[in-house]
Amino acid sequence: MISAIIVAAGKGTRMGVGVDKLWLEVAGRPVVAHTWQRFEDAPDIGEIIFVVREGMQSHFQALAEQFHFQKPFRIVVGGAERQDSVWNGLQALAPATAIVAIQDAARPCTSLELIMATIAAARETGAAVAAQPVTDTLKETVDGKLISRTVDRSKLWAVQTPQTFQVEVIRHAIAAVRAKNLQLTDDTAACELVGQRVQLVKSVAPNPKVTVPADLPFIESLLRPMA
Repeated sequence: MISAIIVAAGKGTRMGVGVDKLWLEVAGRPVVAHTWQRFEDAPDIGEIIFVVREGMQSHFQALAEQFHFQKPFRIVVGGAERQDSVWNGLQALAPATAIVAIQDAARPCTSLELIMATIAAARETGAAVAAQPVTDTLKETVDGKLISRTVDRSKLWAVQTPQTFQVEVIRHAIAAVRAKNLQLTDDTAACELVGQRVQLVKSVAPNPKVTVPADLPFIESLLRPMA
């Protein structure tokens, strides 16, 4: 069985005080409803686990009713950090789950093709991540004001989600992070910690994350044809 964990427990502070980016309406529905739809439509995904902030459970139940999502889902409360939220989601997986795709709730444009490609790569390697090669020229700075040096971009990739794993691989990796009291913002970094290989899966279509208000017009333009 293949499951998805959609991480929706973050505070999204860069959107501004009092703004929950997941519930902003874009192309006719909340951001998180678009993300949900991507995994609702993925035929190989058997269940969806939502990791949410305490007090938000009823909002997600209402969303399922409003948009008539049919795929089995469960809602669990997130932890203090992303890895804690992912861990809580992992504990809620159906026992038959062999592969899990972990997705940012604020990344609503992920294509079916990308979801399926990360699943295939995770079957092969144990862990996989959607990513794009860096194309901008990169500069390093020490003080945040002056350039220190130019960074070689030829081997650099910007990672996205889904980040997809054989279940026992990611459970082992996150457990190692928790045992060391480390704080990581990326699930594949936990795999790096335990020496697990992670396969890069090139994201061909745009797969942006809603982070700041300026992201919304571009994401709206991508979602309109999908809505």
